Amino acid sequence: MMSTECVLASNNDHKLAEFRRLLPQVRILLPQEIGVSFDFEEDGATFYDNARGKAFALLEDAGRPVLADDSGLCVHALGGAPGILSNRYGAGPDGKSLETPRRNAFLLEKLKGQEDRAAFFVCCLVFFLDKERFIVVQETVHGIITEEPRGGNGFGYDPLFLLPRLGQTLAELPDARKDELSHRGRAARRLAASLLVDI
Repeated sequence: MMSTECVLASNNDHKLAEFRRLLPQVRILLPQEIGVSFDFEEDGATFYDNARGKAFALLEDAGRPVLADDSGLCVHALGGAPGILSNRYGAGPDGKSLETPRRNAFLLEKLKGQEDRAAFFVCCLVFFLDKERFIVVQETVHGIITEEPRGGNGFGYDPLFLLPRLGQTLAELPDARKDELSHRGRAARRLAASLLVDI
C-alpha cells in the first residue's frame, strides 16, 4: 500500500489509536491536528449513510483524503438495536449520550432474562480520495452479549461482546488479536487491499 496521509472524520482518540494500528502505512490525523473543527450529526438511515456523510462533510476542509467510520452493535433480541444509534443508546430527552458504563448497563437491563443474546458488530468505512473517488467497505463480526462486562481493553460495547469460540470478550483480547478478529479490523484489511494501487 502506498504511504499517504488522511484525516479521520472523528474526534475520538480511541478510534484514532485503533486505525493507526490497523493502517500503519497511512498517516492518520484528527481534524484538530490540521486546525479544522469537525462536528457532524449522524442522522442517516444506515451505517453507510453516516460514514459517507461524515467523510464528505470533512473532505473540502481537510484538503486531503478522508477516512470515515460508522460502527455499531446490532442485537437480535432488540430488533437490531442499538444499531446506528449505538453511541446514543439510552440517551435522555436532551439527546445527550450516556457515559460508556451507563450505556452498557442500559443494554444489559434491556436484555435481562433474555435467552437470545446473539449480536453482531458492523463497521462501515468510507475513504474519500477526492469528491469523485471513494472506496466503501463494510464488515461484521458475530458473537453474543455477556451477562456482565468482562475485560479492560477496547472501548464501547467491547466488554459485553463475547466471541463464543474463544470464550473471551473483545475487551479481554490483546490489541493484535482484537484487530485480527474485530469488525473494524476486517474492514480495515479490505480497505488496505483496495489501496494497493497507486493513489
